[in-house]
Amino acid sequence: MAVNGIGGAICLLAVAPWLAVSAAAQDAAIDEAVDRYAEQIIEIRHQIHQNPELGNREFETAALVAEHLRELDFDEVSVDVAHTGVVAILRGGLPGDVVAVRADMDALPVTEDTSYPFASTVRTEYLGQQVGVMHACGHDVHTAVQLGVASVLASMRDRIPGTIKFIFQPAEEGPPPGEEGGAALMVQGGVLANPRPSAVFGLHTLASMEVGRLGFKAGPMLAAVDHFKIRVTGQQAHGAYPHLGIDPIVMASQIVTAFQTIRSRNLSPLEPSVVTVGLMQGGTRFNIIPAEVWMEGTVRTYDPGARDTIERRMSEILEGITIAGGGSYALEYDRGSPATINDAELTAQMAPTLERVVGPDNVDIVEPVMGGEDFSFFANEVPGFFFRLGMVRPGTESGGHHTPTFQADDASVPVGIRAMSNLLLDYLVSRQ
Repeated sequence: MAVNGIGGAICLLAVAPWLAVSAAAQDAAIDEAVDRYAEQIIEIRHQIHQNPELGNREFETAALVAEHLRELDFDEVSVDVAHTGVVAILRGGLPGDVVAVRADMDALPVTEDTSYPFASTVRTEYLGQQVGVMHACGHDVHTAVQLGVASVLASMRDRIPGTIKFIFQPAEEGPPPGEEGGAALMVQGGVLANPRPSAVFGLHTLASMEVGRLGFKAGPMLAAVDHFKIRVTGQQAHGAYPHLGIDPIVMASQIVTAFQTIRSRNLSPLEPSVVTVGLMQGGTRFNIIPAEVWMEGTVRTYDPGARDTIERRMSEILEGITIAGGGSYALEYDRGSPATINDAELTAQMAPTLERVVGPDNVDIVEPVMGGEDFSFFANEVPGFFFRLGMVRPGTESGGHHTPTFQADDASVPVGIRAMSNLLLDYLVSRQ
């Protein structure tokens, strides 16, 4: 696939031949630096993978990140940002604009089942249970790549026209219950101020994409993520005498079914959305109608209007069914991260860089998915560009994201470093 490929290059040469020469020199310098640092950064990736930490608990990871950045003589290194985040400033030797780049650091409560010699054996307490902890979504790769970018660009800071803000974010998967965290808290805390970037970049591994390939699309890439909890209340009774009670299980069953009509009957068939009830709990014995049923689930959307419609219709359905059944309900609806939307102009500008790094045939236009990413909080403040990093060694497979068999190949790390380093420099050069 080619995006503004040969034609864009010809135009660049015609308009400003010195930029083409500069780009060639830049590519060579970045390639040499990546080769120099790759082994060290891959070892850091192994260390992070072997010692995973859950959201808002990334103490060792953050310390490792901060130490590496200080060793690179970054101009500023701030720690304990939004609990365990790290923000660092690299000022180039030439005047210019400000750009930001973000990586997430947290792991998941998943017990690893891979053959890696650096597999995690970490266990911790999560929601009152002992669980395994694993980098089952590639955040170890993301952090390592960004540290590699820091190493590469610090080695050539004299030729950087501007300033780069490195954001290492905790709790992308969500903070523990009762805590704030993630990108939302970083933005609230002013992470995009002093200096304020004119754009922000990020990446994410993709378990279905081979190493050496990159993917992106303009516009919506990942969905808004909402979380709901519902309590349906009835009246307890003997299972043999249902007429003496009010059955919350019957009402809850009707609610689950009715929720699916929101997608099929209240929204355009062309508007992507998901309403999923993932948890239903109620009852203690087979012959007792319980007093309450608890439900919990998620809503995924792209369009803010669809998001509003789903929340409104859920309340209306809950009210109607519980009134008809003689019961009552309580709804907690929590709006999480908004949709991740790549800025159209920025995407068009940066797509040729990805082609230059891995070749036009290795760049894909990816389909939007209903998974979420709180990178969106940054991209809602300034134009954002988020792309996918191939992570599977050709001829092998990985388990899906958030599964025990998820495995990203080390070879994805230098590819990510090359891609992001070139994106940041190309962007700053374009702002001259």
